[in-house]
Amino acid sequence: MMHWLYLFIAIISEIIATSTLKASEGFTKLIPSVITVIGYGISFYFLSLAVKGIPIGITYALWSGIGIICITTIGYFFYKEPLNWPTIIGIAFIITGVVIVNLSNHTSH
Repeated sequence: MMHWLYLFIAIISEIIATSTLKASEGFTKLIPSVITVIGYGISFYFLSLAVKGIPIGITYALWSGIGIICITTIGYFFYKEPLNWPTIIGIAFIITGVVIVNLSNHTSH
C-alpha cells in the first residue's frame, strides 16, 4: 500500500514542478525555479520508491498520464492556454491508454 502513496506523492510533486516550470521563465525567476527543481527531485525520489512495489509500466503510465492531464488543465485555467478538439481527443486517448495498461496488468496475473 505504501508504494501507491509514494506514487501519489511523485505525481503531485511532478505536477507542482511542471506548473512552476513555466513561471520560472527559463529559470530566470528564483522562487519558481527553486520549486521546480525541488519538485522534480521529490517526484523522482518517490517514483523510485514506487517502482519497488508497482510494475514500472503501470507506475510510469499513471505518473505521466495523470501528469499530462493535470498540467493541461492547469495550463488552461492558470496560463490561459487554449484547449482545442485535437488536444481534448488526445487527452481522451491518454486516459484510455492508462486504463488499458492498468487493466492488462490486472488480467495478466
